Amino acid sequence: KISESLADIRYSDFEYPYPTLDTTTMALGPLGRIIAQGVVAGIAVLARALPAAYAAALQNARKTGADKAANEAARKGASFLGKSRMAKDEALMVMNLTEQEATVEAIQRQYDRYFTANAVENGGSFYVQSKVYRAKELLDDYVKEKNAEQMKNGDGKDEQQSKDKRGDK
Repeated sequence: KISESLADIRYSDFEYPYPTLDTTTMALGPLGRIIAQGVVAGIAVLARALPAAYAAALQNARKTGADKAANEAARKGASFLGKSRMAKDEALMVMNLTEQEATVEAIQRQYDRYFTANAVENGGSFYVQSKVYRAKELLDDYVKEKNAEQMKNGDGKDEQQSKDKRGDK
């Protein structure tokens, strides 16, 4: 019976007292560590180089005046995508007005007319409707600036006339 029981014993049933070494993962360990060290070193170099390059680019932009040009373009309505606001001439054409006819009432009348005529619910075009909206927006600003300029010029004339009447120079 002992011989039968010895035949039933398998090699895997015994525990080996020492850990076994897997030769495939052992070779990858040092290689993985070397790759990780290289990646960390590369990131460290970039972390120092990118801010320095950005600072140098800003300094060059200030020297050449490019930052002023970018600020001016942004003030005029250009976005970072390069699209700019509608031109005054195009806005007048969209609203079917001339520069002399462009008053607050005329702009509002044409806006109401074209905006409702191009409503999507009535089979109109959203694109045309947005053009009408942007044209009104620009022309409202234009009329506001024009009125402010007229008020400024008008006040100056009144002051000059009152000085002339008093005899001041």
